[in-house]
This record gives sequence, structure tokens and C-alpha cells, in this order.
Amino acid sequence: MGKTTILLLRVVIALALAGSLVVQTVIVPLLWIDLDQAPTWFRVSFVVIAVLGVATMQVFAVCVWMLLTKVRRGSIFQTSSFRYVDVIIGAIAAAALLAFAFAAILAPTRVAPGIVGLVCGGSLVLGGMALLVVVMKMLLRQAIDRETEARTLRDELGEVI
Repeated sequence: MGKTTILLLRVVIALALAGSLVVQTVIVPLLWIDLDQAPTWFRVSFVVIAVLGVATMQVFAVCVWMLLTKVRRGSIFQTSSFRYVDVIIGAIAAAALLAFAFAAILAPTRVAPGIVGLVCGGSLVLGGMALLVVVMKMLLRQAIDRETEARTLRDELGEVI
């Protein structure tokens, strides 16, 4: 991965993290105020899901940043990378569950059933993304195994020569 690509990804991640802080510090309190006529259970659930949803994105962004650092250093093909990938999988799965919970709290309200269906579909897509990252983790494991095997063969060949 080129330096420009890594830099651009870091800029995007930094902007997303800055935006998420604005959401947590400005938008969520305003959302709380806007929902003053809503039932308390809905108001609390909605705001908690919003805050936790933003937190899952923040965790995801930090882990991708750390993986980009490993890519830049040329150390991505190490077992320590799995820690970040596992957290990414967990963050995406948590976001999927939060989206489904959001659909569940919308269902008994006067929101159109199509909106609830769309949110459920979004939850399903997030679950699929988590599974995709699981597959990518398996590919990373295979690459690490091949890298280790190649290193061992090079060392053995070096001893023979």
C-alpha cells in the first residue's frame, strides 16, 4: 500500500473521528432535547443506541488506524494484527446488533413499517460485513503462515548455500 493511500485513509479516519466527537457532544444532546415529547423509554433507548453506535465507529476507526501503522512499518503480517481485526469484527457485530435494537424500538411507534424494514436490512448488511472481515482475517492468517513458511525456507536455503 502506497504512502499516499495510507495518508488519505488517515485523513478520512481523522475527519470521521472529529465528526463523531461533534455528534457525541453537540448532536446527541440536541437530539435529547428534540425528543422531549417522546416517551421516556424511547428517548433513552434512542440516545443510548446513537451514542453506542458512534462509539462502535470510533473503535473501528482506531483499529484501522493501528493496522495502517502496521502496514506502513511492514509488520502487518504478524499475529499481533489479529487483535485489531478481532476488535473490528466485534465493533461491526455490535453495530449490527445496535441497528437491530434501533429497529425494535422503532417498531411500536408510528414510524412507517418500511423504515423499520430498512433499518433491519441495514442490520443484516452490517452482520454480513462482520462475516466478510472474518473471511479477511482467515486470509491474513494464511498470508502470515505463508510468510513464516517462506522465511523458514529462505533460512534453510541460506544454511545449505
